Amino acid sequence: MLYIASDGAGYPLKNQIAIYLYNRGFSFADMGAENDSPRDYAPVARSVAQAVADSGGKDRAILVCGTGAGMSYAANRIRGIRCICCSEPATARLARLHNDANILAVGSRIVGAETAYDIVEAFLGTEFSGEERHIRRIAGIEG
Repeated sequence: MLYIASDGAGYPLKNQIAIYLYNRGFSFADMGAENDSPRDYAPVARSVAQAVADSGGKDRAILVCGTGAGMSYAANRIRGIRCICCSEPATARLARLHNDANILAVGSRIVGAETAYDIVEAFLGTEFSGEERHIRRIAGIEG
């Protein structure tokens, strides 16, 4: 399952990403927000992160707020979540390849729609390498 969610600040970009995903044939669950009214990012991020964690990390998510940082901080508080905040595609690709990142956070005040699409493509289009050194490093993160 792929989840997508935002706070109020991220709402316009979240909707643009949702349309992009739909047009590319992805199925996903939109977990809100429903408009651009102010909404705290932490409960949104925690809810989505918990859903991803409950899947054993098999599910993925995209979170959007003003900078991406707040969503990332909140999501990473959930055990088993490796959320990466990205403003360009290379980091998204490497976070998936090396760190098995399971949530992507982007900032609506940081990147435009076209860059966000490239970041989403890199994140969703890259599989974890599964290399022993990366598995060992992830285990170190998990504690």
